[in-house]
Amino acid sequence: MSLVQSRILVVDDDQLNRAVLTRSLENEGHRVAAVASGEEALGFLRASPADVVLLDIVMPGLSGVEVLEELKADPSLRQIPVIMISALDDYESVVRCIEVGAEDYLPKPFDPVLLRARINAGLSKARLNTLERERVRGVFARFLPETVVDELMARDGHDPRLGGVRLVGTVLFSDLRGFTTFAEATPPDRVVEVLNRYFSEMSDAILDQGGTLLGYLGDGLLAVFGAPIRADDHADRALAAAREMLWERLPRFNEWLRDEGIADGFRMGIGVSSGPFMSGNVGSDRRLEYMAVGDTVNTASRLESLTKEHPHAVLVSDSTRSLLIEPDDGLVFVDELRLRGKSEVSKLWALSG
Repeated sequence: MSLVQSRILVVDDDQLNRAVLTRSLENEGHRVAAVASGEEALGFLRASPADVVLLDIVMPGLSGVEVLEELKADPSLRQIPVIMISALDDYESVVRCIEVGAEDYLPKPFDPVLLRARINAGLSKARLNTLERERVRGVFARFLPETVVDELMARDGHDPRLGGVRLVGTVLFSDLRGFTTFAEATPPDRVVEVLNRYFSEMSDAILDQGGTLLGYLGDGLLAVFGAPIRADDHADRALAAAREMLWERLPRFNEWLRDEGIADGFRMGIGVSSGPFMSGNVGSDRRLEYMAVGDTVNTASRLESLTKEHPHAVLVSDSTRSLLIEPDDGLVFVDELRLRGKSEVSKLWALSG
């Protein structure tokens, strides 16, 4: 039975062994590349990863074990299945390679049936790894910008969980005014259509500024900047997103509502606060969510609620203002208030315009 064509790298310092393996694999329909040293193998794989590697254990220069250790230490290469090539009496080295992360081994002299079985098993794992990475990318892409997804995938390999960390960032919370009343008097399919349109606009504003979407809460939206990838300009990015949401995205969304004859439009409130919070993945293997908890998150929510009592649609904490890298002339002082749950008075700022 012929195997699905795949790219296989043969690494062996013996020219005859390379020729035998190459010919046998090519007869099965695979594309085969062959190199004579561990150094060549690492260079080849970093330039153009293979689906499976056949790696000789005993070689001059870098041994097969050393090459295997480097492959498994590299997040971009560790998922490639490696089958070690060994002499029948080199049992201890084979065990060491399996412990390091090799998938299997192929004894010399080569048995064509065994070779086919080993390669088939390696390719099956490679295909499963590809499917898993696609699934994980889908998980990440729901709440992270594409550039951040690429960085995390390169850094963390196939593990979908982002461990809990404490860091300093900026939290943005937004909410639509009057949407509950609208939803109660509107058919469900229309309500969902409107929400999808609204969240599509606002999510793009968040992601385009490098923010991370934590979730949709009814008609509200919660996002953080500076997590999970740290960013020194997280406060600047959050204010840029708030401006875009309020003065570009919301007017366009309201224009669509009027053009469709759905509603006259909605107002929106946004709270922005900066400071320490804890973030990471929570959930099960079947469903993961990225979350953030801490006083900074609570403060952003309370600032958003305060926009109902003030003429300003965007209220900003003094901590956000103090962490801006570029001074923002569009911030105006609003008041000093004692927020619910806090003992100290907080300075509040608003985006003018």
